[in-house]
This record gives sequence, C-alpha cells and structure tokens, in this order.
Amino acid sequence: MQIHKHQKMKYLNIFFLFVIFNLKVLAQPVYPLIPFPEEVTIGDKLFRISPQTNILAEPKLEQELKYLKSYILENHLFVVNTSAKINNRIVLRLKTDSNSNPEAYQITSNPREIIIEASHPSGIFYGIQTLIQLFPTGKFGSIKIPCVQINDKPNYTWRGMHLDCSRHFFPISFIKKYIDMLAYYKMNSFHWHLTDDQGWRIEIKKYPKLTEIGSVRKGTMIGHYRDQKYDSIAYGGFYTQKEIKEVIEYAQKRHVNIVPEIEMPGHAVAALAAYPEYSCSQKPCEVSIKWGVETNVFCPSEETFAFLEDVLNEIMDLFPGKYIHIGGDEVPKEEWNNSAFCQQLMKEQKLKNAEELQSYFIRRVEKIIQKKGKTMIGWDEILEGGLAPNAVVMSWRGTEGGIAAAKMNHYVIMTPGSHCYFDHYQGKPESEPLAIGGYTPLEKVYQFKVCPDTLNETESKFILGAQGNVWTEYIKTSEQVEYMAMPRMAALAEVLWSQSSKRDYANFLARLKSQEPYLKNKKINYSKTSL
Repeated sequence: MQIHKHQKMKYLNIFFLFVIFNLKVLAQPVYPLIPFPEEVTIGDKLFRISPQTNILAEPKLEQELKYLKSYILENHLFVVNTSAKINNRIVLRLKTDSNSNPEAYQITSNPREIIIEASHPSGIFYGIQTLIQLFPTGKFGSIKIPCVQINDKPNYTWRGMHLDCSRHFFPISFIKKYIDMLAYYKMNSFHWHLTDDQGWRIEIKKYPKLTEIGSVRKGTMIGHYRDQKYDSIAYGGFYTQKEIKEVIEYAQKRHVNIVPEIEMPGHAVAALAAYPEYSCSQKPCEVSIKWGVETNVFCPSEETFAFLEDVLNEIMDLFPGKYIHIGGDEVPKEEWNNSAFCQQLMKEQKLKNAEELQSYFIRRVEKIIQKKGKTMIGWDEILEGGLAPNAVVMSWRGTEGGIAAAKMNHYVIMTPGSHCYFDHYQGKPESEPLAIGGYTPLEKVYQFKVCPDTLNETESKFILGAQGNVWTEYIKTSEQVEYMAMPRMAALAEVLWSQSSKRDYANFLARLKSQEPYLKNKKINYSKTSL
C-alpha cells in the first residue's frame, strides 16, 4: 500500500506527539511519598517555607506544632514563626467529625498557605509526615515544596514493627531512632520484646535479681546455630524504669503505642535463673547462651502466678497502652508432664492434657491483665487447649492461627513468617549478612495480603492489621537492625496503609529510590539489595 506525503506527515506528527507526551510523563518528578496517599493531586505551583513562614495551631495541637517546628529546625537549620500573620502560613486544624477515621487527614495547599486538617491529633501528625516527605533533603535558608491536595486514611488500625532486645540489647538512643522510622512511615505500634531465655531487659523493682542475674549471660553463640560454637564473653544490659518512661513519652509524641512483651510460660530461662523457685524442678539454672527453645518453663503454681502478677503490675503501671503481650509461644511440655504437681493440678482442674494446662496458665494470666483494664496479646500457640476469652492473637506460624481466631470473633494481628519476618534473608545468602534462614525479599513483603480470602466480611473485621518482626539472634548491632528492617518496613507500611487496588510495586520502588537522600541524611543503614 502506498502512503501519500500528507499521510506520512500526519503519522509523523502523531508519533512526535506520542514521544513528547511520554517524555513529559517520564520527566515528571517522583515524589517520595510512602505510604502513598489514597487521593493525591500535585500541582505545578510551589509553597516556600522560610523563617517568615507562620505555623498556626490550636492548643490541642501544641505537641504536633512543636514537632513540626523542631523538625524544620533540626533538618533545615532555620526557625519558623508562630504569629498570626496571614501570608505564607501552615495551619494545623482540628475539625468536628465524630464519624471520621481518627488517623485520616486532609492537606490543602496553595502558594500562600498549607492547611492540614483531621478530626484527631494523630491524623494531624500523619499529615505532617506526608508534608515532611515532600521536603528536600539538605540545609537551606528556605525550602520549596509542591502545592498538593490530599485526602488520606489508613486501611488497617494496627501497623506495627517488633524488635527483640533480649537476644541482643540496643541502647535507648537507637530505640528512639527506630520509633522515628516507624513514625515516618505512619506506623503506630512498637512491639518491644523485653524478656526471653537469653536475657531479661527491664527493671522490676520488687524483684531486683531479674536484672542483677537475669540480664547477663556468660557467653553467646558464634556463627549459626548449626555450628554449635560459643564465646565466653559476658553479655548484658537492661532498661531502667526511668529509661522506659523516657521512651514511652518520646513515642507518645509520635503517636506510636508501645506494646511490651514479657514471655511466659516458656522462653523464661532468664527469669528462672534469677528465681528458680518458680520452675517445676526449682533447680538453679543459668541465663541461656544458645538460641532456640529451652525446656525450663514457669510452673503453674500459685506462687508463680503471684510472682507474675507483681511483675505484670509494674509493667502495666509503666506502659499506658491498652495491650500487654505475654508471648505464649513454643512452650515445651516435658517438665509439666514429668511434674507431680502439674499432674495433680490437671486432675483438680479436669484438664485432659498439657495443652489444656497451657490454656489454664494463659487464662490465669489474662485475668491478671484484665484487672488493670488491659488486653492480652499472645502468639498463635495460645489457641492450643482453648483460647482465653478476650485474647488478641498474633499469628506467626502462617495465617491459619489468625483465621481460626477471627472465626471465633477474636481480634488478630497477622505476622506470618512467610512475609513479615525481617530476620530472614532478603537476597542471596552468600551476599548478605548471616541470618537465621528463610527468604523474604522486598517484593514478597509488598505482595502480602493481610486479610485472607477465606474470611467473610464479618470475620474480616477482626483483622486489626499486621507487623514486621525483627528477631535478633543473628543481629548484633543497631546498624544491622536497620539493614534488616529497611526498606522492608517501608513496604509493609504501604501494605497496611494503602488500598490494595492502588498499590504498584514498580511505582513503589521509584518512590523508595527517591527517598535515598533522606535515608542517607538520617544515617539509616538501609539495604540496597532490591534497589
């Protein structure tokens, strides 16, 4: 077929228009917004923040106002005003809307003003985080950001990260940095694992030996568990109650709730090294120097429950949040099965087996927690032998435990090892730091489906959300925690905040790449394996 000259010109014009259009699209800046907002329009005009900018807020938002001012001062080295001038201002405003999501927010801006609105201070804070993500990285006399229109809210109410401070201990300065990382990605729960076989990390004033003895082990495994090698270097550390209060206050200002975990009835060797009378054998033992599961567990005696009530009361008086995590996982039953006391107790309580004895133990502990108006969380093993009446289940051995709990009308936090264990390898093992095993790359985290399809609409409402777990058997330093957590934390944050229909992995990677200047500026040792 012969194409005439004018037809050629027509096709060429269409081709060039197509190329120009796509070049314009490709030339559009990628804004580092993670998690990506539900509705966002980025305009072509700019708002300039300078020492002449005014930040205005009502008294209820004084904390959020101070946070934004201090962030600008710390990161950009200039001070903004809080006077009532009209021109060039940032307004933090609470609106009356009892039906709205308390974590939802709106941002409306033009070259003269930015308005962040929400029905609750937490929503204002998340609006501030989105605003901060638009800031350029560096020390400038003023900064310019695009004018935006944003409506945003989270998909799940529980958006969390865990950190194991028993196997390896991390200083208060890093715990604060970790909380800052959570806040930046709009995560609202910090699961603080404070006790285990390898160390008791929190001061309990009524039982000083928990830290005098239980916080120090005589050595530590070297290399992988399969190598069975150890050093003989004493390892210890614990947080005083004063330090705990300091961290709680820090987290509250960032709308992060801290959930302490005090392990029981298993993973309790550090406690039993200090107070062996609460074991079934009552024989002296030492804080464990190896990883894995120990057979020495709490004995379900009245003396043990009195001890645990004292400990938990001090814990609950410290932590103002609703939830207390009691572990409940990986409980060997050998000592209970070989204990005359336990066998007699099972007869008295008409318990069929050691699994039901575990349920009896957990129910007793739940009553202690409920006396203080708190809610108990346990790993999915607490389903075995019968679930405590009001317990929240944290499902780690896959999602099956969470599904079972939701079908029983119990609230659930999904954290399956397949997608949420950030102590697993994220790249080829030969090119990564030594890890416990497993393979959880960034893309797999991003593909995580929090609510299983097997749950109906009613059952789905019991899925509170999910969290990423950082177990530290093979993570010795703060820098390595950062490497294992980031950027998988960012991926999970978007999974939990954004609607699944709006998620796109390639787009997420581009936004993550655009955050690298921020991560480097904050000295976050993020993994580049997937970037």
